[in-house]
Amino acid sequence: MAKNNLVAPVVKWVGGKRQIIDEITKYVPETFSTYYEPFLGGGAVLFELQPKKAVVNDINKELMNIYEVIKDNVEDLIDDLKRHKNDKDYFYKIRELDRDRERYSILTSVQKASRIIYLNKTCFNGLFRVNKSGEFNAPFGNYKNPNIVNETTLRAVSAYFNKAKIRFSCQDFEDALKWSRKGAFVYLDPPYDPVSETASFTGYDKGGFDRDEQIRLKKTCDKLDKKGVKFLLSNSATDFIMDLYQGYKIEVIQAKRAINSKADRRGNVDEVLVMNFEQ
Repeated sequence: MAKNNLVAPVVKWVGGKRQIIDEITKYVPETFSTYYEPFLGGGAVLFELQPKKAVVNDINKELMNIYEVIKDNVEDLIDDLKRHKNDKDYFYKIRELDRDRERYSILTSVQKASRIIYLNKTCFNGLFRVNKSGEFNAPFGNYKNPNIVNETTLRAVSAYFNKAKIRFSCQDFEDALKWSRKGAFVYLDPPYDPVSETASFTGYDKGGFDRDEQIRLKKTCDKLDKKGVKFLLSNSATDFIMDLYQGYKIEVIQAKRAINSKADRRGNVDEVLVMNFEQ
């Protein structure tokens, strides 16, 4: 299947991999059977690789609904996106929809996907952030001309989803990897271990992701390794992560991160790529 360079992320995601994609792809195996990505997020790696067969997952229901709608109803989604306005009062009206669960429940899957893409394109810093109740809570961004309706990208992603054999799921990462077999390749991009007490940006789902979850993920990687499944994992280069994955191959790379509450902490930071194979 020929690669389509128009296939690209449709939402901006905290910790997105677009600016380090070249570093990641250096370590992707040349051949594999099925591609697995249990923390899909913005999908930069999936869209760069465009595998013919994939199982992609995220615990965030709103996000996975976007991808399913793009696959099945892209033209309806484009039409719905065109009705949105880059206006502060309108933004907060749309944002507040998930505060009324009964009202929110009557929205169609297309309307829900359109709402999240609109909020993502017009909110401050393009964050996808929810509070402990699972409600979108990023503020209005005040951008002059946000690209709310990127028809070319949406149609290209839809075409890829329909050409390839892709299964979408919305479940725990361990469950999403349950049926992986020898010969498969897994890319793991979990919420990162925070480099400081104020540096955690795991608010993309109300559940959070603490160090107990990081340990459970490492045990899942051990299970993959025993099955003969190749994995590549991204995380922050904290002492905790370096110690946790001791015994696996670890490459330290530089990533530019623009999102931090303190301006002097933005810029190049060390991240790690952990893998269980030699390239």
